[in-house]
Parts: sequence; structure tokens; C-alpha cells
Amino acid sequence: MKICIYGAGAIGGYMGVQLARAGAEVSLVARGPHLEAMKKNGLKLIIDGEERVEQLNCTSDPKELGPQDYVIIALKAHSVPNVVDAMQPLLGNDTSVVTAVNGVPYWYFYKFGGAYEGRTLETIDPGAKQWNALRPERAIGCIVYPATEVVEPGVIQHVYGDKFPIGEPSGEKTARIERLSEVMNAGGLRAPVMENIRDELWLKLWGNLCFNPISALTHATLDIIASDPGTRAVAKAMMLEAQEIATKQGVHFRVDVERRINGAGAVGAHKTSMLQDLERGRPMEIEPLVTVVQEMGRMMDVATPTLDVVLALIQQRAKIAGLN
Repeated sequence: MKICIYGAGAIGGYMGVQLARAGAEVSLVARGPHLEAMKKNGLKLIIDGEERVEQLNCTSDPKELGPQDYVIIALKAHSVPNVVDAMQPLLGNDTSVVTAVNGVPYWYFYKFGGAYEGRTLETIDPGAKQWNALRPERAIGCIVYPATEVVEPGVIQHVYGDKFPIGEPSGEKTARIERLSEVMNAGGLRAPVMENIRDELWLKLWGNLCFNPISALTHATLDIIASDPGTRAVAKAMMLEAQEIATKQGVHFRVDVERRINGAGAVGAHKTSMLQDLERGRPMEIEPLVTVVQEMGRMMDVATPTLDVVLALIQQRAKIAGLN
């Protein structure tokens, strides 16, 4: 099984090592010092008190790799539109594209049914570039729950978690998704096949859409945002607005809003990815986590007053910081 991981950073590198140990032929697309270190010394994963090193085929040029069985996109979501042209040599007639990205993916309304079938979302897929170049029929959804970190070039530290729920946009159990689940599970990446991957997507997005921008604006960690009455109320209001949008689409939330907030708070003094990006001077994932929810709300005539305010603030914060 040929698997290319496009974006071999913290999550992508973790997946690459584990999939290679499961017997897959893994290649990595990366760049910069991280790529050079992996070429020279292999990719090292520190996990469960041990070091695992894999010598993998690493490149910055996908043309060197040719068509794959699976391409796993493990980039920041806002980076994806800029690389779809470069990804073309990896895509054969039977290649599946696994979107291991945060937020709403380009294929969201594929096999959706009803009035919104086939719609594209301008905020996350400008000009439908991903939809047309990657094609929605190739897509497999993947929700990323683990936390990992690139501690130095070529070295990834696993922090916690091993769950990567996957699912077809149609909800079917196809041969390709069963094969993917099998190899991921063999590599210690728990990949249950979900009947409705959008339910799982919204459960994660539900927290990300509020905790990420609030943390970047306040520099507070999850435990503080969830326990302070003021920020908790803002988060809850945003989540209830989003829940109305998702429920209109037929999404089912298996926990209520209070439990979801408590769950985030229980993670402790954790900095969200958006806050980490702000502190490191990197573009923040505003569009796939927040702006796209506003776009869906307008599409479905659902008002999002609290989300609108927080979005305006975080967009200006990014502008003032010279990001995005």
C-alpha cells in the first residue's frame, strides 16, 4: 500500500512512522530544516518512553513520488489551497485523499443530499480549487484527536491520544476505507469507520470554533476560558449558534454544550493551536474553524451574533500581528 503524507509535521510525521511500522510504503512531502533532518537521520518519533526511527522517502517535490493509493493531507487547513496543483502527480485514477485537517474540509457538501448537495464553501475553498483539483469523490474524512509536537527538526514527540476516526462522505463502508482503517489500526492509530463522519467533525469543531479565537484574543489556556464566567458564556453562546447551524444539517451532537465545555476545561492549562500560532508568528486557522461557520450560518439563515463579534476581533488581531 503506497501512502504519501503531504505535510510531515507533528501529526503527519507521527502518522508516517506508525504506518511504516504497519508495513505501508510511506513517503513524506515536507520542506526546510525538518526535511533535511529526516533525509539525513530518518524520522524519529518519541512515544511511550521509546524512540522509533524510520528511514522514509522524503521530498519537497511530489513529482518524485508518482501516483499513490492514499494521500493523507496533514497540513494546516489554510495551506491546502496553495498546494493542490503541486499534489497532482500523486493522484492516480484510484487515489484516495484523506483530509486529516482541522475544521470543515472542501468535500463537506459532497454526498450530502438535499438542497445543499454539491455546494462549495468559499471561505475554505476559494474558487472551488480543491473541489475541482482534488475532486470530492476521492475524499475520505479524518478527524485528528492526538497531540504531537516537532521538538526539533526530524524529531516528533507524541504527547497524548491515538484516535483518528475516518469516514466516507456518503457514510458507506467501502473497500478503500476498510483497507485504510486496517492499516491505521495495525500502526497503532485507532481509526474507527464512522457512519456519519460529519457528526464527529462537528464535535471537534464545536470546541475549536470558540476556544481557539478566545484564547488567541485573551492568551488564556483552556482551563481558564472554561472556568471564567465571562469567557465561558461567550464560548457557550458561540457553540449554541453553531449547534443550530449543524442541527439544521441533520448533525447529531452526542454530548450537550455544558459537557463539551467541561471536557475542554479538563484538558488543563493547554494553549490552543491558534494561540500557539499567534505566539510563533504563524498564520492562524481562522477560516476553517470560524469564518466557515459564519458562511454556513448565512447560507442557512441562522444568525451568529456572538460568533460575528469574536470573528471580527480575531481577524483584526491577525491583521495587526501581520498574519493571515
